[in-house]
This record gives sequence, structure tokens and C-alpha cells, in this order.
Amino acid sequence: MQMPLKPQDFLVALKLVAWGEQRWTYARLAQELGISVSEAHACVKRGLLAGLLLQNYAVIPPSLASDIESVMSAQEPVGIYRITRRRVPSGGFAASDNAVRPHAHNLAEFALHGAKYAFPGVRLPLAVGVPTSHSAPAFAGVFAPGSTDFVWPHPNGTVRGVGVEPLHPSVPFAAMQDAKLYEMLALFDALRVGKARERGMALDRLQTLIDPDAPKLIKGPMHG
Repeated sequence: MQMPLKPQDFLVALKLVAWGEQRWTYARLAQELGISVSEAHACVKRGLLAGLLLQNYAVIPPSLASDIESVMSAQEPVGIYRITRRRVPSGGFAASDNAVRPHAHNLAEFALHGAKYAFPGVRLPLAVGVPTSHSAPAFAGVFAPGSTDFVWPHPNGTVRGVGVEPLHPSVPFAAMQDAKLYEMLALFDALRVGKARERGMALDRLQTLIDPDAPKLIKGPMHG
């Protein structure tokens, strides 16, 4: 049975992008995102079902396949094995104990073209909070002074601007723990509440961060 995606599932997927090749645990994932360990597990499960995440597997090099066959029964395929922390013979692939990794193509496609409809931006009254969209620190100097500031309302915020309901209540906390995650969340908000120029910049930059090997987007006219 397909489980509908929740905002925190997208947040978890973006966090894994931000971490890249770093080793991580569910406890660390939960701590840095401000969610429970059980919820972190549930997010990964839903992300896998939706195709935003991939199980980590390693392909055994062909040179080792015959050796493996000679010492193992043929009860399971020898071509693919779950990555563990075991030692890898010379010439093998580097091991990782991370359970999953982002599916770069699918996640980028969802982030650029689907997520803003699944999790639409909601503007809130003026508030003090953590800057987001084009107001975030990552975009300082990119846009002309005088643009309307957008913020996630937060008691520890330092900027006053138009409130934007964050993707998930823990977003302001999670963003302040990780600059790359913060940048991606702010770019996503630019897609949700920004003007045409801001959305155009966000499309290019977000794709580069999530799926750097993808072909460059073909730009068409943008309105709004």
C-alpha cells in the first residue's frame, strides 16, 4: 500500500543530500532535524516507497564473482549485496554503512516541479524570524536591496518580514544546524513564494545542489 508523502519525508531527503557521503545514523538524523528516531525511520521508509531514496547496495566486481560462487551456495544472486562495514578486497568498491541515499534524479524532479504543489507555501502576517527564500544568508547580494523579506517565524529570529509557514515545524531549527540544508530549504521557499526571477534562480541552483550531473534546465518565459 502506497503511503502518502509527508513534509518531513522531503526534509529528510534534503538532509541526506546535504550530508553527501558522510556516515550517519538514525539517531543523528533525528537529532539534527528535531524529530524522533521512530519518525526518522518512517520518513526513510516513505521516501523509499516514493522513489526519492535508494537502498544502498554495492555491485561485486566481475573479477570477484567467480571466487564468490566457488565458496557460496547459489541460494541468492551474487551480483548485488547490501553494503556493510566489512573489509573490501583490493580493487573492490568502497563500503558505506548508510542505509539509504538520495535518488538524485527523482528527488530533483520532485523538488523542482512537484513539491511546491504537494506542500504549498502559505504566507503569514509580518513576524520576526529566520530569513528564508531570497532573504536567506546564502543569497546575500544576489537580489537588490529593498526586496520584501520572508521569514520563518521563530522566537530566536533576528529579521522582520512576511511570515512563511515552514515546510515542517522543525525547519528553522534544522536549517540553523546545517548551512547546505538551509540553502536548499530557502531555495524551495523561493519556488513556493518568490517572484519570477527568484524562482528562476532557485530552479537552477536547487537542481545543481540535488542532481549536479543532470543536464541544465531549458528556461522558458516565467511570469509572476
